[in-house]
Order: sequence, then structure tokens, then C-alpha cells
Amino acid sequence: MAEPLPVLMENSIQIAWDFLERAGEIEDAAVANRFLSDVIELMVRRGERHRLLLSNKAITAYMRFKRQRAEQAA
Repeated sequence: MAEPLPVLMENSIQIAWDFLERAGEIEDAAVANRFLSDVIELMVRRGERHRLLLSNKAITAYMRFKRQRAEQAA
């Protein structure tokens, strides 16, 4: 049986958060939380239902976002 969507989103965000936190990539918790939530919600709205795929794509998107912010600040 498939997870309810709120549980799927929560689990996906938590997996991405745990990875990014262990990697030392989270500098601003509020920004990271909002970014991960928005990215995962968008993918769920488009029909994605695989927790690890959601998490991995959110991690990749966050790392790209963070890198672009650093380049703009330099």
C-alpha cells in the first residue's frame, strides 16, 4: 500500500535533510527546509511517488541552489 502523500513528503524531506546535515551543507535551516519542501512538493504534484527519488533529486537541487548562491555572492 502506498504511503499517504503527507507522509511521503515528510519522509522524503527528512531523508534529504539528514543527508545534507551529515554532509555539513545546511547553513540556514529555514532556507534549507523551505527549499526542500518546495522542491519535493512540486515533484509530488507532478506525480512522483518514489521516496528515494524525491529525496535524491531534492538533494541535488539544493546543492545546485547553494552553489549558485555562493557564485553570485563572490
